[in-house]
Amino acid sequence: MADPTDSRAPDPHSPVVMQVLPALDAGGVERHVLTLAAAVAGAGGVSIVASSGGRLVPTVERAGRHLMLPLERRGLLAIRANARRLEAAIREHGVNLVHAHSRAPAWAAWLAARRTGVPLVTTYHGTYSEGLPGKRLYNSVMARGARVIAPSRFVADMVAARHATPPARLRVVPHGVDTRIFDPDVVVPDRLVRMAAGWRVPDGAPTILLPGRLTRWKGQAVLIRALARMERRDAVVLLTGDARRQGYAKELAALAETLGLGERVRMVGHIEDLPAALMLSDVVVTASTAPEAFGLVIAEARAMERPVIASDHGAARETVAEGETGWRVPPGDEAALAARLDAVLAMSQAQRQAIGRATRAFVLAHHDLARMQEATLDVYEELLGAR
Repeated sequence: MADPTDSRAPDPHSPVVMQVLPALDAGGVERHVLTLAAAVAGAGGVSIVASSGGRLVPTVERAGRHLMLPLERRGLLAIRANARRLEAAIREHGVNLVHAHSRAPAWAAWLAARRTGVPLVTTYHGTYSEGLPGKRLYNSVMARGARVIAPSRFVADMVAARHATPPARLRVVPHGVDTRIFDPDVVVPDRLVRMAAGWRVPDGAPTILLPGRLTRWKGQAVLIRALARMERRDAVVLLTGDARRQGYAKELAALAETLGLGERVRMVGHIEDLPAALMLSDVVVTASTAPEAFGLVIAEARAMERPVIASDHGAARETVAEGETGWRVPPGDEAALAARLDAVLAMSQAQRQAIGRATRAFVLAHHDLARMQEATLDVYEELLGAR
C-alpha cells in the first residue's frame, strides 16, 4: 500500500480491507478501527467496516463503507449465521483481507476467510480472562490470524505462551494517538469553560479524571475509595464513559454517598471532546484491576501533557516510566493510589510542566498515530503482497 496520508481516490484494482467488530459506539477498540479505516483509504485502498452499528458509523463512512451486520451476537448459531453473511460480503465487495478486532466477530470472520481464501489479520486487544471452561478455546480465535497484532510486548508474550503462536505470525504494533487532535495548544479555553460548567466542577478544585467504560475491572471503585483516603479534601473525581450495566453505575454512586463523597464524584457519561476533558484534569488515572493490553487513554493523556497514574501491571510497565513519564501503583491498592494522588497534586506548576513535556515527547516518539497506521499497513502488505 501507499503512504497513508495520501488521500487520492482508489482505482478499481485497489486492495479492499474489511474490519469486523461488534459495534461502533465508543471505546479504544472502536477508535482504533476508525484510524485504520482512514489509513486504508488514505493509502489508496478501499475501507469496509462491518458491525452492528452505533454512534461512530458516520465517522466510519467518511473513510469508506459500513456494513450493518449483527456481529455483536454470540453463540454458535449466531456465529455461523454471521460467517455466512461475511462470506457473502467478502465475495460481493471483492474483499482482499479481513481484520478482526473482537472474539465473536473474529470466529465468524475466521470461518468466512477460510471459505473464501482471503487472509485474516487479528488484533489481540485484551487480556481475555480464562476462568470458565472453554474460554481459552474461545479466546484462541484472536491468535488464529495469518498475522496476529499485539499492541504491546506484554500481550505478544502472553499470546505466545497461551496459544503457542509462533513469532513468524506475531507483530507488535502499539496503538497510536492523533497528536494533531490530542495537543494542548489546540484546545481553546471556551471548550474547558463549557465542560467545567456542565459538570459542575468547582473553581480551583483539583480534578482527577478516570476515562473509560463504567465496568468493574476498570477500577472506578478503587479510585473512589482512594479519594476518601486522600489528605486533599477538595479534589473532585470525574468518571467518564458509558455504563455497560446500570447496576454498576448505581453501585458506584452508592459507594460515593456512603463515603461522604457524593458531591465530589461525577459520573459524566460518554464524552465527545476527550482532549478537552483531559486538559481539564490535573491528573489522569487508570486504576484497572486486570492488566491493560495497552491503555490508550494513558497515551492520550500524556499527549495532552497531563500527569498519569496507572496500575502497575500489563502494558503500563512498558509505557509508564516511573517518575519520568508517570507513576505506577499496585493494582487495587487504594491507599497507595491516594498517597500518589496527594503527591502529584502537591507538585509545583514547574514540576508538572516538566513531566508534561517529557510525556508528550515520549508519545510523539513512540505512539504517534501515523507510526501505528504505517506499521499496520505494512502487516497488510505482507499478506497482500504474498497474494
